[in-house]
Amino acid sequence: MTRNITTRLAALTLLATLLAFGSMHVHAQAVYRIVGPDGRVTFSDKPPPATAGKATTIDAGASGPAASGSALPFELKQVAGKYPVTLYTGSNCGPCGSGRAMLSSRGVPFTERTVNTAQDADALQRLSGDNTLPLLTIGSQQLKGYSDTEWNQFLDAAGYPKTSQLPASYRNPPAAPLVAVQKQAPATSATGNTAQEPLAAPAPRPAPDRSGVDNPAGIRF
Repeated sequence: MTRNITTRLAALTLLATLLAFGSMHVHAQAVYRIVGPDGRVTFSDKPPPATAGKATTIDAGASGPAASGSALPFELKQVAGKYPVTLYTGSNCGPCGSGRAMLSSRGVPFTERTVNTAQDADALQRLSGDNTLPLLTIGSQQLKGYSDTEWNQFLDAAGYPKTSQLPASYRNPPAAPLVAVQKQAPATSATGNTAQEPLAAPAPRPAPDRSGVDNPAGIRF
């Protein structure tokens, strides 16, 4: 009986923690990657002024399963909207694969962000304070490293079903880099027009055949 009371108290503590985090921020905070005029890259949780440089918003999990939430059962949709789950993974990371499999087996809708570049690592450092992978966020709660017991406890406290209730046709969004890759914009001229490659000079027109005029005998060399 003492064990049951201890377990219930632990669950209530986890739930209180999640509710406290949820009251501050429902979604994970966005981080901006700012490239200044001198090419220097900085990260900030505040959008830059219009003249500060080019900024890329790093999706910290505010969207994902919620975007496709219309395919979820009502109760699961409510939980996923209140406590969205984001999994941060890296290549050649065994625990990352174990965490992904655990979430999929339990039927937790989640967004996956990959950390494979120096820019991704800098952004992860900004989000969590270090580069530990995998990183799981449930709402604003962060769980560093994979622990089956700990992850399940927090998912239970958040209200996620213990067994999958996902429709058979449901698919999580494809994994995407933590820092979005931007395509290089075409260079522009000083007048603001898109620079264009110079047109090739037209091929010279062949000289008219004057063999019959300049060479009456028809001799060719």
